[in-house]
Amino acid sequence: MGTTLSVNWKALAQATVVQPGSKVDLAEDFDPGRHDKELAKQGGLAELAEATATLFNLQDRFFAQAERSLLIVLQAIDAAGKDGTVKHVMSGLNPEGVDVHSFKAPSATERAHDYLWRHQMALPELGRIAVFNRSHYENVIITRVHPEMLWPRTAVLNQEGLWHRRYRDINDWERYLTDNGTVIVKLFLNVSKDEQERRFLERIEDPEKNWKFSAADLQERAFWHDYQVAFQEMLTHTSTDWAPWHVIPADHKWFSHLSTSAVLLETLRGLNPQYPTVSAAAKAALAEAKTELLGTNTNAAESTNGR
Repeated sequence: MGTTLSVNWKALAQATVVQPGSKVDLAEDFDPGRHDKELAKQGGLAELAEATATLFNLQDRFFAQAERSLLIVLQAIDAAGKDGTVKHVMSGLNPEGVDVHSFKAPSATERAHDYLWRHQMALPELGRIAVFNRSHYENVIITRVHPEMLWPRTAVLNQEGLWHRRYRDINDWERYLTDNGTVIVKLFLNVSKDEQERRFLERIEDPEKNWKFSAADLQERAFWHDYQVAFQEMLTHTSTDWAPWHVIPADHKWFSHLSTSAVLLETLRGLNPQYPTVSAAAKAALAEAKTELLGTNTNAAESTNGR
């Protein structure tokens, strides 16, 4: 791309990383209100537009090369901005190569399998990008806050050490995926309790946003502390060298989108995808096809002039 971006995208992405092996305290380690005061919102939106164009170019090469696949995991509490991230950040990607999966309550068929089964079925093919809007991590978050929702209902659910076994399962599964060509980007949108309240009130007061609010959201807000504990444990035990977590400050939507774009930009730039090169035989075939097409056009023009 010809435009030089003024944002230090690498530094922006690195500021979000949960170092593998570290013990996470969200309140101490990651400020949900963090943003670039010098850049400000309008400057951030302008940079986001430039980043979107760069992402499109990188994804086009990634799709054409088809040597790796990319899995983007989005996790957050209600109103943190998951859907907005998909809308504003992922909108710059070519939909031909992107699949978005929003995992809701498991179906009867899904409950009859292990908890990772439905996620395995939705993994991206080589060259493609999949977005898990809520993901396999629901199985160590909402089920930890509400143990009655645990599945599959087998005897092992009652055994000691369930959560650490699940962390191990997820780490091993993600290691398997990365060993087989899937790059995993895990994004946790970190919003404050005050900002969540403000967004809930906005949804209630704005008729065009009423549809976004559910009484269940308010009920879950009562479990805020429990969710924070579950998030911290998740980040502590499943940020690995092969699939680290990124904690995105989410109180300011524009900066949240900018930080998310930074992570994706640095990931794709690190992969350095290239358009496939063609063999000498393929180039010869292209030249032959060009000659035939030009010859056809010439003959057609001569036929028209001869009328």
